[in-house]
Amino acid sequence: MRIFVLIGKKGYTLLELMIVVAIVGILVSVAIPNFQQSAMKAKETALKQNLFTMRAVLDQFYADRGDYPESLTSLVEEKYLRSIPTDPITKSSTTWTEIYEEQEEGDDSPAGIYDIKSGSDDVAKDGTPYKDW
Repeated sequence: MRIFVLIGKKGYTLLELMIVVAIVGILVSVAIPNFQQSAMKAKETALKQNLFTMRAVLDQFYADRGDYPESLTSLVEEKYLRSIPTDPITKSSTTWTEIYEEQEEGDDSPAGIYDIKSGSDDVAKDGTPYKDW
């Protein structure tokens, strides 16, 4: 068994490797919070777009039929939506808060959904609750 000794070969010292690892660590510690803020901003933008789209569909349904839909699934059944969008904050399509229209006394027709809100209890970056959007 031979043991080779490398004499005159260049390599990295332990100090150089530690400096590189420290620099990479600093860069990663700066990048992670920026990435998390960007991800949250993207979720908030997606939530705004989903709310805008669903409210527009509710208005279109009312304009076509004269009544608001009884449920969100009826929007899918009537082909106003392909599927109920996912709330990007709660990551579910079943957590939407449905706001029903007020019924007058003596009106026996079922109340329809005239507005939709997020079902999340979290607070946005601007300090407003998502459920108030």
